Amino acid sequence: MIFIRYENWKSYLRYYPVTVILLLANVLMFIIVSLNGGSTNLDTLVKFGAVVDNGPEKEELWRYFAATFLHNGFAHLFFNSFSLLVFAPPLERLLGWWRYTILYVIGGFLANILSVALGGTPEPYTATVSVGASGAIYAIYGAFLYIAAIQRGMMDEGSRKTLYGLLVVGIIMSFVTPNINWKAHLGGLVAGFFLYGLIIRIFKRRRR
Repeated sequence: MIFIRYENWKSYLRYYPVTVILLLANVLMFIIVSLNGGSTNLDTLVKFGAVVDNGPEKEELWRYFAATFLHNGFAHLFFNSFSLLVFAPPLERLLGWWRYTILYVIGGFLANILSVALGGTPEPYTATVSVGASGAIYAIYGAFLYIAAIQRGMMDEGSRKTLYGLLVVGIIMSFVTPNINWKAHLGGLVAGFFLYGLIIRIFKRRRR
């Protein structure tokens, strides 16, 4: 089962440096935002890079990167950090640190782009503000879905069933839970699926 973490903290830091850096970046930005207006204050989130689907901020591409490191409240940070901590490490080991970084960063960016493209708030209504690592995390799930569906020999049956169950529950919760950006979740899942297929073809890793 690849989704069970057996490592101690020392081994975790050594094997998954990018995941650790991403976790620390999320926590650091949460602290900074909390000290400068509050992590649940929409004006503060917009100031630090939240995605806004209406108005001039919609055209600012840097937000589609920055928003993946911002979170609306501690619970939001906790659940995304838990998902990253537990489920992301096998993909970092499989792809290597820089391929994994590409998938995470671009996957999160595309998830936010697609969430706005699939239906922003029409004028003259109030814009929707969106933050969180969920889109990038779903890009990781999309990569695992590619492995489970196409590279079946690389994933054991228990892990495959866990992944499918996780996706079913996650997608259902994305639709039924208030204030969840389901478009970013689905956008990240699709982006991760195709990004992984592209990355393993363009950046082939030497097998030892």
